[in-house]
Amino acid sequence: MAIFKIEKTDTPTPDDRRAELIANPAFGRVFTDHMAMIRYTADKGWHDAKITARRPLSIDPASTVLHYGQEIFEGMKAYREAEGGIATFRPEANAARFAASARRMGMAVLPEDLFIQAVDELVKVDQAWVPSGKGQSLYLRPFMISNEVFLGVKPATEYLFIVIACPVGAYFSSGAVSVWVSEHYTRAAQGGTGEAKCGGNYAGSLVAQLEAKEKGCDQVLFLDAKNHRFVEEMGGMNVMFVRNDGKIVTPPLGGTILRGITRDSLIHLARESGIEVVEKPIEIDELFEGAASGRYVEAFACGTAAVLSPIGKLVRPSGEAIFGDGVNPGPLSLKLKEKLVSIQTGKTETNKEWIHSIFLK
Repeated sequence: MAIFKIEKTDTPTPDDRRAELIANPAFGRVFTDHMAMIRYTADKGWHDAKITARRPLSIDPASTVLHYGQEIFEGMKAYREAEGGIATFRPEANAARFAASARRMGMAVLPEDLFIQAVDELVKVDQAWVPSGKGQSLYLRPFMISNEVFLGVKPATEYLFIVIACPVGAYFSSGAVSVWVSEHYTRAAQGGTGEAKCGGNYAGSLVAQLEAKEKGCDQVLFLDAKNHRFVEEMGGMNVMFVRNDGKIVTPPLGGTILRGITRDSLIHLARESGIEVVEKPIEIDELFEGAASGRYVEAFACGTAAVLSPIGKLVRPSGEAIFGDGVNPGPLSLKLKEKLVSIQTGKTETNKEWIHSIFLK
């Protein structure tokens, strides 16, 4: 266990103002008072671990992250449990994925136990910011940037690891979302950084997201880079489909799709409930034909921010694929979401190994 220096802010948010802010927070707009920070240099390794006041960073204009994009991040949540405690959901999986992302991006690898400790220490200090309302949680954003002052294409020798937090409600409004199928832009290719959770993957998806908005859709779905035939993932979430035989079908992991922790958890819960989950390539034409024939009856996106978001329809220039009534969540989608959320919020005794309790001071 590392020793974290605690440097609390001199200007904490007043209790009444904090209560007002967390009552109905917009996603990713309201932040807690503190952040965790750890530095890395090639000669000293990981050092200077601390919880400090959240404040702007001061970096050199020649900092390598600004020029070569060595940056990775994670998304996770802390939940207020019924008895008042606080817990995170499968943080060891986030820590492992963060380490894998670092290796893929040629960055220093943060020890997984130190990753979890940094999150825990921040939550302990900012525990009053964890909301207790239905569907609310404290969203945690661990990230790392290269911070060497150098212009040249090589892996940096200095890094900054930070965790910030914000109280959040639902990512999407209630009801099913509409999704634009991008036929021109791709998210990732074999040999690329699709499995790494790095900012560049998301930056490259934004133009397609703008196109989706122009078409009146909430999100975008990407196809494979080689043939533009097979479903991969959405702009920030994995995707699954339910057939009329009760089976769930989802694209297989293979280097271009992020290893979603929510995806993995839902697959586990479905199989635990006796539902068959098939991981196989899904042709977009087959999906549209199957929706029209009634073979595909539900669709949903899944990820940390949204948990599980029903998809009402897919849209492309040649037409639409409607799932269910196109408006309301399907029964299997609702069942899986309720089961997962009940575990995350400590309302059930099942899958307790996924819950990491934070022992508050």
